[in-house]
Amino acid sequence: MPARRLATFAWRVLLTLVYAFILCPLVFVVWLSFFRDAIISFPPHGYTLSWYLNAWSNPAFADGFVLSVKLAAVSSAASVALGVLAALGLRRFPFRGSRAAGVLLLAPLVVPGIVSGVALYLFYLRLSDALGFDIAGTTAGLVGAHVCLTVPWTVRLVSASLEGLDATIEEAARNLGASAVRAFWRVTLPMLRPAIVASALFSFIISFENLDVSLLLVGPGNTTLPIAIMQYLEFNLDPTIAAVASMQILLLGIVMLVTDRFVKISKVV
Repeated sequence: MPARRLATFAWRVLLTLVYAFILCPLVFVVWLSFFRDAIISFPPHGYTLSWYLNAWSNPAFADGFVLSVKLAAVSSAASVALGVLAALGLRRFPFRGSRAAGVLLLAPLVVPGIVSGVALYLFYLRLSDALGFDIAGTTAGLVGAHVCLTVPWTVRLVSASLEGLDATIEEAARNLGASAVRAFWRVTLPMLRPAIVASALFSFIISFENLDVSLLLVGPGNTTLPIAIMQYLEFNLDPTIAAVASMQILLLGIVMLVTDRFVKISKVV
């Protein structure tokens, strides 16, 4: 018994250290955003909320935040619609080469972001030459690029959820007179809800925080929040960036809490 208690205590200490290691950067960034000194020093000489006011009054941050939220919302909605259809097609209607198609859909998960950004930029240039109008630098082109990054998450999560579904439930609905479409909407889709909500959540976060791809595809007036932060850091090192990062942490935390209220994220992640 003493050995078991010692092992349990050691395991809890290890878990505490791991969580502290993960959460310390977040806590430090939030703490830093309240420092009064423009040049960061320890210990701080006081605390203030002026950096939050400075961030909110900066039009680059405000416009970038609005654009990032809109871009993330549209990208997550499109990626969920396309990803669910792709996952259903690959799992329910396999065809010759379906495995290769599945690997291709998941490829963006392992390709570095800067490589994807360069590839998409070159593709847009070729496409612009063929169509006769520019795509790179437009909002539509940026949305298309973000959808390419977020669709693999939906395909992965929905495919994993489909593997665990009991197909006999949908067959029972069909045997009781439901059409294929009605059985899908009333039986299969509700069982896929946790995976779909988790896909939308991850897609929103990935799109909202993306820098590598957006950096090469933004145009005049289309600066996202991560790019606005990078441009601000070129000439300033005050805690304004920490204030912006704290607001990002708060926003994404609220998104995850609201999502967990309806679908337990721990069940699908």
